[in-house]
Amino acid sequence: MIDWLNGTALTAFGVATTWAEVLGFVTGLLNVGLLVRQHILNWPLGILNVLLLMLVFGTAGLYADMGLQVVYVILGFYGWWAWLYGGADRTHLVVRRTTRAEWLGQAVAGALLTGGLWLFLDRLTGSTVPLADALTTALSLLATYGQTRKLVENWWLWIIADVIYIPLYGYKGLWLTAILYVAFLTLCVLGLRSWRKAVIA
Repeated sequence: MIDWLNGTALTAFGVATTWAEVLGFVTGLLNVGLLVRQHILNWPLGILNVLLLMLVFGTAGLYADMGLQVVYVILGFYGWWAWLYGGADRTHLVVRRTTRAEWLGQAVAGALLTGGLWLFLDRLTGSTVPLADALTTALSLLATYGQTRKLVENWWLWIIADVIYIPLYGYKGLWLTAILYVAFLTLCVLGLRSWRKAVIA
């Protein structure tokens, strides 16, 4: 199965694109589309998506992004549970704004994650883009945490991460994934607008 997923599905921009990347593209779009609508099925589909992307990133040498997918699987199961039972009296969560204390905690966690991952990737792996890989990994983890708690501002973190991811994936020759992240960026703007309205309503 892994050999098939690593096999060439098509050529994009002169670069061979694997079945894992193609399927990651499709499941990623569907996942974020469901997330914008606050549909619970975004979580199981997201778990499948990150398993596919784990393979893609490992093959491309984006080791922090590959490891991040493992964390995404865990957060995917947590988010699935939290959206169903994480509200008051084990009810569904509702969309809300991030508190100052949460922002402070995320800023500290983001700085520590970025610094620690950067050092690790730079000194102990063959990563060719250690800082960009570390920063996008930290931003993605913080955004996913906000997503599991239905915090509106998680979309801003995704937007910042996507703006970095797009040229990074292009640089690594993952053109289909770069295009996917352009679509993600558009969906993030739609998600931000939709979730803001949910807070007001």
